[in-house]
Amino acid sequence: MTGAAPRRRGRPARSAADTGPGTRERILIAARTEFAERGYDKTSVRGIAKAAGVDPALVHHYFGTKDEVFDAAIEVSFEPALVLPALLSGGQDAIGERLVRYFLGVWDNPVSRAPLLAIIRSALTNEVAATLLRKFVMRRLLEGIAMELDVPDPTLRAELAASHMVGIAIMRYVIKADPLASVDTEEIVRLVAPTLQRYLTES
Repeated sequence: MTGAAPRRRGRPARSAADTGPGTRERILIAARTEFAERGYDKTSVRGIAKAAGVDPALVHHYFGTKDEVFDAAIEVSFEPALVLPALLSGGQDAIGERLVRYFLGVWDNPVSRAPLLAIIRSALTNEVAATLLRKFVMRRLLEGIAMELDVPDPTLRAELAASHMVGIAIMRYVIKADPLASVDTEEIVRLVAPTLQRYLTES
């Protein structure tokens, strides 16, 4: 079992499937799929439990509320503690290119794309999801980069970079508008990296 130890809530009925070492992960996989397909508002703990093949009480047992399940389901999409050093290690000259490659790489990975779709779709209509989007994209990644680069107005710069990349994500992966949806990733990197470079490094 990976991640933090689950919080025990109540005493749900146990079956052989419930007691296996992969139960928590199975619930998370089901939650990511449900949130991605239905959005935050239309996803329920009962629906997640049904998709995972467990009792709804077991979802509460491991995670608590729907908000907490959502938070856990998207946690794996961004790993700023691991990513930030790699993005910053090469100096400022190519930070825009490295950031675009990282961001598109996360979206192009089917495993991380599902929870990201859930965030984007849900954030448009639900404040809980919008708050999580701000937390993962802004506070835990982009703002950290801007602060490390020691430039004026780091928060504004991080917001500009975030708005640019989130807009690309919506058009390319959610709306799937061509030609952006089908253009090669390297072409996006070539066109977008200079803009992010300017946002994050120019005085």
